[in-house]
Amino acid sequence: MKTESITDRMTTQISLKDIRDYIAKNHHQPLTMEHLALISGLSSSYFGEAFKKAFGQSATDYLTELRIGHAKQLLRDTDLLLREIARKVGYSDEFYFSRKFKKEVGVSPSAFNKIARQRISTFSVSATGNLLALGIIPVAAPLNAKWSPYYYNHYQDKIQVHVNIFDAESEDNFRKLASAKPDIHIFQEEPSLSMLDWLQTMGIKNVYIQAKDWRTQLREIAVAVKKQSVGEHFIQTYEQKVLQAKQDIKGVTGEDTFAVLRLCGDQLFLYCNKGIQDVLFTDLQLRLVDAQQQTCNEPITLEQLVDINPDRLLFIICPDSPTRNYWLTLQYLDHWKELQAVKNGHVYVLPSNPWFEYSAIAINRMLDEMLLMLTGKNPNPFPVSVHGILSDSDL
Repeated sequence: MKTESITDRMTTQISLKDIRDYIAKNHHQPLTMEHLALISGLSSSYFGEAFKKAFGQSATDYLTELRIGHAKQLLRDTDLLLREIARKVGYSDEFYFSRKFKKEVGVSPSAFNKIARQRISTFSVSATGNLLALGIIPVAAPLNAKWSPYYYNHYQDKIQVHVNIFDAESEDNFRKLASAKPDIHIFQEEPSLSMLDWLQTMGIKNVYIQAKDWRTQLREIAVAVKKQSVGEHFIQTYEQKVLQAKQDIKGVTGEDTFAVLRLCGDQLFLYCNKGIQDVLFTDLQLRLVDAQQQTCNEPITLEQLVDINPDRLLFIICPDSPTRNYWLTLQYLDHWKELQAVKNGHVYVLPSNPWFEYSAIAINRMLDEMLLMLTGKNPNPFPVSVHGILSDSDL
């Protein structure tokens, strides 16, 4: 029996990435697993195992994900007939496509089309993330290249009206909202009485989401926009990703302890917000240092950090110049070099986006970023956009 060499495995890995790119470019074609295995140079059984091991999902699931995603876009943005959409995304049988769509999305294509055409608006970045998780692109939402780069980068051309992210109830925002003509406006921060009166005058239904955790927030919005099945599907898919990510990360980090730090100016803080708590410690069950078992923003000296000496450090660095300058200085200090995480190269810098946002989309991105940083695995078909810039890293 022929033994596969390291070189062979490396070549196979490169070939698998090429195959994944090939699927992405040709998902609308009648692809078969046998054909994909053939062009990869692997047997059908080994190809299936190797692809799933490399990318965290089977080639069939990846192909389905691409096709259904394309179908959603066509249902939402065009008036094509169902059979035309089925053929454009790679299905010759519109009835099979309809059954497959309902299984993957939770509603039929016709129901999705009707719901997706609702006109929803929000002044909240978090609500924007929750709406997008439900497959709804709001007609008006806050977009800002610096403070909401992910949404700005991916949705600036799809969201018709961009409202001010900092002054929600300004006259300018009211004018923009009126021009967008929404049916429903979603709040995740308590609105003023004047705002509610204005919405009533304009005939716009308001929905105020008061839930504290993202799953309940998503479910409440899903009820308001009649997308409960889609919401439950998103949550179930996330839970499945957590199970796999937890296993993959555990295989790399073992029993290592973690600390999350925020650097602002020359001051270090032990930091934990709701999203970090949910993803890192509730879902992934990473081992936290004792001082960080709940949400916190507690000052800590470098000497105290050396005493705690976590195995791995996650850093959020304020974007101002004094902080960035001190971050460079910090890395040359003797106490810093004493840290176990520094010695082992286990220091990870977290961007403020998505780590300061709390929504279904942000939580999902945090999970993906943790898997990337700690294992090098990419759960996504394409590079992740951070601060509006596409990473070349293979996630």
